[in-house]
Amino acid sequence: MTEPGHGDENRLIAERRAKLARLREQGDAFPNTWRRTALADQIVSAYSAHSAETLEGENIRVRVAGRMLAKRVMGRNSFVKIQDRSGQLQLLVQRDVLGDELYADFKKWDLGDIIGAEGRVIKTNTGEVSVAVDTLVLIVKSLRPLPEKWHGITDPELRLRLRYVDLIVNEHSRHVFRQRSRIVSLIRRFLDSLDFLEVETPMMHPLPGGAAARPFETHHRALDVTLYLRIAPELYLKRLLVGGFERVYEIGRAFRNEGLSTRHNPEFTILELYQAYADFKDMMALTEKLVRETARTLLGETDIEYQGERFDLGRPFPRMPLEEALLEIAGLGDALPKDRLRDRETLAALCERQGIELRPEDGAGKMQLELFEKLVEAKLRGPMFITHYPAEVSPLARRTDGDPFLTDRFELFIGGREIANGFSELNDPEDQAARFRAQAEAKARGDEEAMVYDDDYIRALEYGMPPAGGLGVGIDRLVMLLTDSASIRDVLLFPHLKPES
Repeated sequence: MTEPGHGDENRLIAERRAKLARLREQGDAFPNTWRRTALADQIVSAYSAHSAETLEGENIRVRVAGRMLAKRVMGRNSFVKIQDRSGQLQLLVQRDVLGDELYADFKKWDLGDIIGAEGRVIKTNTGEVSVAVDTLVLIVKSLRPLPEKWHGITDPELRLRLRYVDLIVNEHSRHVFRQRSRIVSLIRRFLDSLDFLEVETPMMHPLPGGAAARPFETHHRALDVTLYLRIAPELYLKRLLVGGFERVYEIGRAFRNEGLSTRHNPEFTILELYQAYADFKDMMALTEKLVRETARTLLGETDIEYQGERFDLGRPFPRMPLEEALLEIAGLGDALPKDRLRDRETLAALCERQGIELRPEDGAGKMQLELFEKLVEAKLRGPMFITHYPAEVSPLARRTDGDPFLTDRFELFIGGREIANGFSELNDPEDQAARFRAQAEAKARGDEEAMVYDDDYIRALEYGMPPAGGLGVGIDRLVMLLTDSASIRDVLLFPHLKPES
């Protein structure tokens, strides 16, 4: 048995509604007066080492509450499993203690009901810490049946759509989201120890910026203006560098109007940080340490397994320039000699052979990136930093000294997936203005992901932004890695799904 069929479910719901109607006739059907004194895990941990005789002599009384997940009625005695936020606990329910009337009512209660119990802590003949109940109350009547306890929800999409049910019956799901919360806390602790200041910046922007992506649009009625859900907090955080906050970070939501996949969700969580008087090499060192220390503290080790592969986060992460990766990892050394690496015609011919669609205005840098994403990314098992991305596809990054075709930018790949992106920040207002103009021209030609010209950001740079390094880390992808989760939807409590039919 898995999920009940629609006919069975409707019948069970009707039976439970009838029970609720009788409860309403008797008084308050949803009381809010029960208060517990202990959690399941606290009781089990505190008294597992006690003998049955010791517990009998100490007469330890507790009040507990939780959802009823199992019930075995055995004549005059019954055993119940309840679950609270800490774990599960067994209750011993006896007719001779409760009385005939309450015991008869209890036998009609359903799995999924939320109950409260008071009694003595005991150990059963099998050695299980339990509570021998002398007071029992029904707190919430559940109207819908739970999935069969041993299988949970077997339909993967239903697990995501009914996440609240998945969390009730699936301990692994609860573990993943507890780990997610710990990861975010560990990152905050790590950055706070380095004197970074956590800040909050706007979610609704008058101009979309900070990344190449298609934004969501909304409308502010009072001001009668179009606003955009942020695609990145970058430009506001760098305004704070101008203002004198030399180390800032933000962990929050970003929104991109793009498709759904195992790696993409229209809203996702990102860490962005900026450090004055640092460059992309400092950011790579910081990224490596952040990932390594988060794994070590969370898991107790840095040699981790992800989807059947092992990754050693304890060793130094190797670094390779993007152009070198095209030659060595993509195996384009014969088709793309070093002296033709930036030749537009050669790159266009390679893209055509790979089935990569190009726009007439795409330059050599854009073509290099397209080839890299098609031929290299999935092979980067990592961890590995790819460095020196073309300036054409890095409109906010500082150009490489002595080679204006490139920027001091990197991306971190683990398991064939980008985990982090960072660079030396562009703080030259005239160069930034020129790049904004190029982006605006690309948008006018139909590139929906190109940036717009941001006058206020240029004005901020004109006041003077210190040289700085910046970093963005995809929190969801990092959680996937550290919880061995195959899809981003497994680490989002409520991922976006197609409308329910």
